[in-house]
Amino acid sequence: MRPAALDWSVENCTIARAMEILGERWTLVVLREVFNGVRRFDDMRVRTGIPRQVLTNRLATLVEHGLLRREPYREPGARERHEYRLTDKGLDLWPVLVAVLGWGDRYLADPEGSPLSVGHRDCGAEVHVELRCAAGHEVGTPRDVVPRPGPGARRRADGDRPRAAVED
Repeated sequence: MRPAALDWSVENCTIARAMEILGERWTLVVLREVFNGVRRFDDMRVRTGIPRQVLTNRLATLVEHGLLRREPYREPGARERHEYRLTDKGLDLWPVLVAVLGWGDRYLADPEGSPLSVGHRDCGAEVHVELRCAAGHEVGTPRDVVPRPGPGARRRADGDRPRAAVED
């Protein structure tokens, strides 16, 4: 049976567009650091081991796309430097990081458990991601979800081949 998804173009796919920004190996690590309050370049580099040029590029990309903003600071007797702060657009990625953390904890944690825990500031309870539909129902498994064309979907023209087939 032919999947219905083959009838629709992926040229304007927002997942692909998001991954152009987020898909590089170190990008979510940089975001993790900023979410954890590590905002200065040298602190990030030492803590993560990210090569200097890679970190420079990742930070520039995140600033360019509006996920981080640069804030100047100056230590006494030193030149002006910048630290990196999350914008609202960057803060909106928090559920993504919590979901990746949960997946990593489930499948990749050391026997002792995860080295990071996130808790609710008000009550201290563990924070996790759960899916709900717009009507408020909990979505229990991926099998409870049906992909369908969204308002920006474009039908593929007859004879168009999927992108992977064209690139082969």
